[in-house]
Amino acid sequence: MIQKTYLKTKDQCKVKFTMSLTDAERVEIRGLNNDWETPIQMKKRKDGVFECVQNLPRHTQHEFKYLVNGTEWRNDPDADGETPNEYGGTNTLLVL
Repeated sequence: MIQKTYLKTKDQCKVKFTMSLTDAERVEIRGLNNDWETPIQMKKRKDGVFECVQNLPRHTQHEFKYLVNGTEWRNDPDADGETPNEYGGTNTLLVL
């Protein structure tokens, strides 16, 4: 799930990423700000939900994917859409 909160005093949007995966040990976000090499670690809560908050610039688009346990790539079904990637699949699309 993705929640967007547009900040009134800054030209940014606070984006909260949430993913419920009780069987996962680690979830990373890859590709935000066009940076596929530097993972953003999501924190696991006691109830098995992973979450992360990022401030991103307004009026931008971001492609990303979740990497679960270092092996499984997933898109976010609650995002603004999907866009084709160079590997024949799709990336999640986030529009701010």
